[in-house]
Amino acid sequence: MISMALFNNKGGVGKTTLTYHLAHMFQRLGHRVLAVDLDPQSNLTSAFLDEDDLAILWAEPESPAWGSEQLALIGPLPRRITRETGTVAASVKPIMEGLGDVAFYEPVQIVDGLWLVPGDLELSAFEDRLSEAWPRCFVGDLAAIRTITAFHRIIDDAARKVNADIVLVDVGPNLGAINRAALLAADTVLMPLAADLFSLRGLRNLGPTLRTWRATWQKTVLPNVPSSIPAPSGKMRPLGYVIMQPTMRLDRPVKAYERWLERIPAVFGTSVLDDEPGAVPGRSYEIATLRNYQSLMPLAHDARKPMFDLKAADGALGSTQTYVHKCHSEFRELAQRVLGRLNEADRAETAQE
Repeated sequence: MISMALFNNKGGVGKTTLTYHLAHMFQRLGHRVLAVDLDPQSNLTSAFLDEDDLAILWAEPESPAWGSEQLALIGPLPRRITRETGTVAASVKPIMEGLGDVAFYEPVQIVDGLWLVPGDLELSAFEDRLSEAWPRCFVGDLAAIRTITAFHRIIDDAARKVNADIVLVDVGPNLGAINRAALLAADTVLMPLAADLFSLRGLRNLGPTLRTWRATWQKTVLPNVPSSIPAPSGKMRPLGYVIMQPTMRLDRPVKAYERWLERIPAVFGTSVLDDEPGAVPGRSYEIATLRNYQSLMPLAHDARKPMFDLKAADGALGSTQTYVHKCHSEFRELAQRVLGRLNEADRAETAQE
């Protein structure tokens, strides 16, 4: 099993959309996939689950048994949310309340071969607890170590339960304590970028921060973690970046887009890979450029399915169906390229061991 966080310090680049579609495409390619929503906004969870499921999931059921109100919501029809289902926020609730360690729940099965560890808006309350725990990890405080490793242990437990090959972790667009714990739990990091000034500035902040987190975790914290507490390696190996192409407008011509696109490799090399200035890696870390599929998004949202699965019955008529086929082809190619990078990272990890 290998995990990959999709992360950008800048919001609004299509990170969650990319996570959702890659999860489905990896599953189409024969992999067992676990998607984990560690963004308190929970947009990935909302993409996977309908409102009825969300109403049950976020009704704060008591563990281990639900009350009659929640059971009544289920009704006679089978649903994907059961008594054994819980969000990430429910898993860390015992830590939040000072009553114990993480609670483990069953992932939600979306389709055969694809599961979800759902998110929750209440996860944002875990930020302060994680911030407080970070410095206490440096001196081997066991309660703090359990707090910081909570996400890793939740992901590891869920992945083992479903025998996942690939874990995709969706995180929010910031460099706060929740994202620090989430990224430390990831083996690799894929960065969706827009070709603009804001993404470049995000990369300049992101790269040094990741290196600092990695060094602090591996040199200061890991030596103090007892073998009884499963802990991540904190490698966070950068896989590369995916350019999310914007809608071209008259006030932002193609030349402006290309100007920023040409600058990304150098900034990625120096800020993320820590290369010497001038040692530009070319565009070898650019995995793909995805066109803007804005016209398909409303249809996909209403049909509650990936854009590349849209049918005529979903409103994808005429030339739109050609666009759907193009979308499928491009996401399949992207998924295969990302799989290649994941395999390279896995081999490199095995060689180091």
